[in-house]
Amino acid sequence: MALVAQAVESPEARSGGPQLRIGGASNYRTLKGDEKAAALLLALGPDHGKPIFEELDEHEIKTLSRAMVKLGPITPAMLDELMAEFVTNIASNGNVAGNSDSTERLLLSFLPQERVDAIMEEIRGPAGRNMWEKLSNVQADVLAAYLKNEYPQTVAVILSKIAPEHASDVLAALPEELAMEVVQRMLGLDVVQKDILEKVEQTLRTEFISTLNTSKRRDSHELMAEIFNTFDRQTEARFITSLEEKSREDAERIKSLMFTFEDLAKLDMSAIQTLLGRVDKRELALCLKGANDEIKDFFLKNMSSRAAKLMQDDMMAMGPVRLKDVDEAQARMVSVAKDLAAKGEILIVKSKGDDQMIG
Repeated sequence: MALVAQAVESPEARSGGPQLRIGGASNYRTLKGDEKAAALLLALGPDHGKPIFEELDEHEIKTLSRAMVKLGPITPAMLDELMAEFVTNIASNGNVAGNSDSTERLLLSFLPQERVDAIMEEIRGPAGRNMWEKLSNVQADVLAAYLKNEYPQTVAVILSKIAPEHASDVLAALPEELAMEVVQRMLGLDVVQKDILEKVEQTLRTEFISTLNTSKRRDSHELMAEIFNTFDRQTEARFITSLEEKSREDAERIKSLMFTFEDLAKLDMSAIQTLLGRVDKRELALCLKGANDEIKDFFLKNMSSRAAKLMQDDMMAMGPVRLKDVDEAQARMVSVAKDLAAKGEILIVKSKGDDQMIG
């Protein structure tokens, strides 16, 4: 069972032969391989034991956990002898192996993922890790954005080669019509010829992975617009005003990229109905309580007469509300709209006076 079990368990014990006898005559016990590993890991404690657990698969972790639960007391003498055997076996048969995977895991313990990816990519070279392992580490929405322009049969081949969990996330991120077509193709997929698979791999390597590795950093104005979107209206106004004094061009660019509660008035009838179906009515009443007349009218006109009357009654019954509470409610509603757009359920206009859409 990985390094620990291999080191503490002799070949005879692994084959069912003699097992380690530890402890004095009064507390003599015979430990099996998984019990030895369990005792060692318990002695190492969480800090030192965690890196070892991270090397184990789920089956090994379950086996060790069961052994720990049933282990019972281990005396200091028993532990001393067990440690001595462990060290002796490590020294004599060198059960420490360095490879690409163990190196990457070690680097990840003290470096961010992006740095480790860059280092390992350089070490591995063009041959590198196989393409399907690389794709399994690409964010599902990023991979889906690339695959949505491919033929369904090609997408089916690619998703059949990556980890099922990752393939499911990618499928969920694809446009529904394409996703269903891909599912049908995957169900009828035969063994893919080697030369076709190699062409797919080469295309992915040259057109997708290389682009992914050399992509430019995110636009700073877009990032700042998202940050400004999370401000309450007073903080937002303060920052925008200060920025306008220093650089009107930057301020206008950020404002054009921001998506605010007022922008919801640009939703079409289908989109607003979808949004209204996902928002709590009391939450909506709080949002509208602090909204301008234009956006109030927009929402009320997209409700039935009865629902609009009840909404107005709810707003009246609220009495005075804190501006901070209104801002937070409106921010949550904008977040719901963005989530719906990201899933392709609605289209939202991104900026004022502009017909650019996302969704």
